Amino acid sequence: MKKILKISGMSCSSCARSIEELIKGKIKDARNIKVNFATSTLYVETHASDQKIQEVLSLAGNYKIVDEKEDIEEEEFKKASLKMWLAAVFSGIIMLLMILMMAGIYTIPNYFFVTLTLAFPVIFIAGWDTHKSALESLKRLKPNMDTLVTLGSLLPFFLSFLRFWYPTMTTFIEMASAILALHLVGRFLEAKARGRASQAIKKLLEMGAKKAIIFVDGEEKEVDIEDLKIGDVMIIKPGGKIPTDGIVFKGSSYVDESMVSGESSPIKKTKGDKVIGSTINKQGSLLVVVEKIGKDTFLSQIINLVKECQGSKIPIQEFADRVTGYFVPFVLLIALGSFLSWIVFPDFHIGIISFFNFPWINTTLPPLTLAILSMTAVLVISCPCALGLATPTALMVGSGMGAERGILIRRGEAIQTMKDVKVILFDKTGTLTKGKPEVIDIFSLDKYSKEDILKYSATIESFSEHPLGNAIVEEAKKRGIKTKEVTDFYSVSGKGVRGKVEDKNVVLGNEKMMEENNIDYKEHISRQENLEEEGKTVIFVALNKEVIGMIAVADDLKENSAKIIEEIKTMGIKTVMITGDNERTANTIAKKVKIDFVVSNVLPEGKVKEVKKM
Repeated sequence: MKKILKISGMSCSSCARSIEELIKGKIKDARNIKVNFATSTLYVETHASDQKIQEVLSLAGNYKIVDEKEDIEEEEFKKASLKMWLAAVFSGIIMLLMILMMAGIYTIPNYFFVTLTLAFPVIFIAGWDTHKSALESLKRLKPNMDTLVTLGSLLPFFLSFLRFWYPTMTTFIEMASAILALHLVGRFLEAKARGRASQAIKKLLEMGAKKAIIFVDGEEKEVDIEDLKIGDVMIIKPGGKIPTDGIVFKGSSYVDESMVSGESSPIKKTKGDKVIGSTINKQGSLLVVVEKIGKDTFLSQIINLVKECQGSKIPIQEFADRVTGYFVPFVLLIALGSFLSWIVFPDFHIGIISFFNFPWINTTLPPLTLAILSMTAVLVISCPCALGLATPTALMVGSGMGAERGILIRRGEAIQTMKDVKVILFDKTGTLTKGKPEVIDIFSLDKYSKEDILKYSATIESFSEHPLGNAIVEEAKKRGIKTKEVTDFYSVSGKGVRGKVEDKNVVLGNEKMMEENNIDYKEHISRQENLEEEGKTVIFVALNKEVIGMIAVADDLKENSAKIIEEIKTMGIKTVMITGDNERTANTIAKKVKIDFVVSNVLPEGKVKEVKKM
């Protein structure tokens, strides 16, 4: 059984590796164990209970399974911020005092005791969690990044007390506090990055409805989304969010499914059609029977897909994790070797640094002081956790930002292997185009003005639920044109609408609608074809059996589509556009963005009838 558990208490990628190894050794049936430090998540396939896993985690350190809804990223960010500011304030004062002393501006009485007092809250309050993590890792003989920081700060701090016995000995209190302060700044930035990257999942969770209205004993009742049961009948009012996946039982409306498909044009739903939770009901009322709840819903599956992608380990990350496993012990050996080398061969090392004559190096210091400085430098330079954090954080941010923009990546490997892509396929509507029809042109063919044409058209279409009709209504609103009263409204699916406005018979629609109402439109066919060649949909407007105008509606290209296609082609990648539109519209859009190939005339069974090279 696959488990996705949120873990608190990890401080670096070495912690993640330790947890993986311990679970592998303690839980026999555990498979595909992956711990992602960046997302604070454990992925494992096992029949062991959460309690058993928690017992194993307790052996590894102060790690706890927390509720998925618990915002540990925000909590860790607040703690990291508090510790950083505590360390920054006291270390900043120490640095200022040190500069005043070194520059000879002011002599600080009892300077050693003053800095010792100021450094205490930095080392033992702000840095306590770091030292605690380091101690626990040493108990398990699994040193981590915190071990390097602890050695780089505690060791110089306590060595400073040698001054009581060796007055000429340089103190390292300033170094100890500065090292820990800089480390805590790094922890703060890590917590901030992780918090931002996790926002993608939070936003997806926020998309879900919180309440639902259902029928109970013939009456409407509002319930929490968690209380819905399969078979409940939900009432979806105009403008409302559909609470969960279901099947339309009664009613007809257009539903905005852009969160799923990227298509901004609403989709008509009638009895028997499936609807997806969190999509928006635009106009009519619907009665929907609950089909799926909880983790089985479409939105939950998307969230799990993003989580799995963020938690998966791509090949380069697995390599980084292996390196990190040997990295800390190796650094400790180098640091110890550096210390011993300076003690045994001080003249050799002094000769080297004297040759370069760097102004910040004081070769007159005692050999023990120089040895300690050398060892501490190795520990400090090696302590950042970038090696283990950079790859999973980049993966998490990339997949998260993709999810926010409607791009779902099934596996993390896809991000790394993206460099090998040779062909990219683009859907036309909603990807290359805006996915929202807009009025492009209005043509007056009689004595009526464009405003008159728009007034009659918007008045009729205000009763329609069709996306093209909505585009006309929106255009009238933009121009401040007020609609009139309508009588005898009638809609013909796939053709158009008609009705009476100011005692005039108004008919809007395509050529089929005109033919059905015995309206002569053929003298305008050439203009219609020209507009369609430009990728526009033509709507005829007739008044009292006479065509008075034409409205051209189009799903316009996104502002950056052509630029994006051009940049992709400069990378040597072929581009293909897939569309179900008519050939004239498809070719027009393809020419505008300079796409390489067009796939149109897709058959119902999904087979491609034609691929045209542009």
